Amino acid sequence: MVHISDGILSLPVLAVGWMVTLLLIAAALWWSKRKGNMVEEIPKLSVVTAAFFVASLIHIPVGPTSVHLILNGLVGVTLGMLSYPAIFIGLVLQAFLFGHGGVTVIGVNTLDMGIPALIAYGIFKLGKLNIKSLAPKLWLLGAIAGGVAVTLAVLFTAAMLLTLGEEYAWVAKALVVYHIPVIAIESFIVGSVVAFLARVKPELLNLEVEK
Repeated sequence: MVHISDGILSLPVLAVGWMVTLLLIAAALWWSKRKGNMVEEIPKLSVVTAAFFVASLIHIPVGPTSVHLILNGLVGVTLGMLSYPAIFIGLVLQAFLFGHGGVTVIGVNTLDMGIPALIAYGIFKLGKLNIKSLAPKLWLLGAIAGGVAVTLAVLFTAAMLLTLGEEYAWVAKALVVYHIPVIAIESFIVGSVVAFLARVKPELLNLEVEK
């Protein structure tokens, strides 16, 4: 799982995680306020955050262990800049309600999943620049964004573990290997959700230009 627990990472790494997370949350809220659509985004943010929260309860058996869905790519594609605070809220709820991860590492865990979500948003936004020609390929665009997001989340988490030394190298390697099925599954899920929303509720993806 890509939730790092308390008592593992060093204090400097935890501090950097919290600083980056607080800065990006502030930037996301400033961006939304500047656009003047924060109130309108609250219902969508609530629904997507709930989906991200519930995804952690869906476990997939992989060898002797299990992993769970992340869906940070879907959060990024649908919420854009607000995906970072949404993931922060989801991780806080997961930590306090189910003990997933820990409290001191919420900043690092948000960084590991939130920055890839922002990258997924960037990928999707760039793809929409040619939306008229890409409309039949929205499934593929969503799948790529979703796959990249979860892949980066896994790699970021593995990199955090590698800061602990060689004894955690095998844990980092296992984390990457065990999440390969999750990458494939989430690519399919995000692509399918994007294609579905493009048909029934394109404004959720800012695809009004198709109307």
